[in-house]
Amino acid sequence: MREPVPLIAGNWKMNGLASSAAEAKAIAEGIGGTRARVAVCPPAILTHRISEALADSPVIVGGQDAHWDDAGAFTGDISAEMLADAGAKLVILGHSERRQGYRETDEVVRRKVLAALRAGLEPLVCVGETLEEHDAGQAHAVVTRQVRGSLPPELKGTPFAIGYEPVWAIGTGRTPTCGQIEQIHRAIRDTLVDIFGEDGASVPILYGGSVKPSNAAEILHTAEVGGALVGGASLKADEFLEIVRAL
Repeated sequence: MREPVPLIAGNWKMNGLASSAAEAKAIAEGIGGTRARVAVCPPAILTHRISEALADSPVIVGGQDAHWDDAGAFTGDISAEMLADAGAKLVILGHSERRQGYRETDEVVRRKVLAALRAGLEPLVCVGETLEEHDAGQAHAVVTRQVRGSLPPELKGTPFAIGYEPVWAIGTGRTPTCGQIEQIHRAIRDTLVDIFGEDGASVPILYGGSVKPSNAAEILHTAEVGGALVGGASLKADEFLEIVRAL
């Protein structure tokens, strides 16, 4: 049974300008020796520029979202094919900010995953519970439901990752205990194995939610944590590299 290869991905969200290529290059220059795959996910408008800046490096460039259709009358949207054409190899789908702010359902995320597969992109599918769901003791039920509803069977045998992000911990400075993280990650692992068999054992499960240099080592060495989905701390190369080196 193959062990998951760790993945540490930086989600730049709606941050970054042309000058941010310098930070991306600094990340590439500093990741030597890590056993993890490292990705940066800039805004779509920077995908091509960052891909060119990192062309000779092992750093993966990813997108932050993709439409479920290949093309069409969807003003302002970006297709998976467009991201791939711009140099992306990976795409974040179902991020909590999409699920909460744009009311994306599991079915919408599932359709986007299929679009990513058509375009040859590796999906990084996010799941996580809100504060209300957490306080009501529904975290396990919510997260495993999202996993089952968001992952199409076509993923079997293809590379993909899961990002667990408790919504109440994102950008708040709050984090679950490592025991809580391990419990949820084990529930996700059991669900993945139930859906995909042995293939589900090699899927990296990333933790996301206020990951920073000060807590990265403890989180990354928690059982079943196969990397991190990093927000604000990925915008500066020195901070992001501290997290990468904490693995």
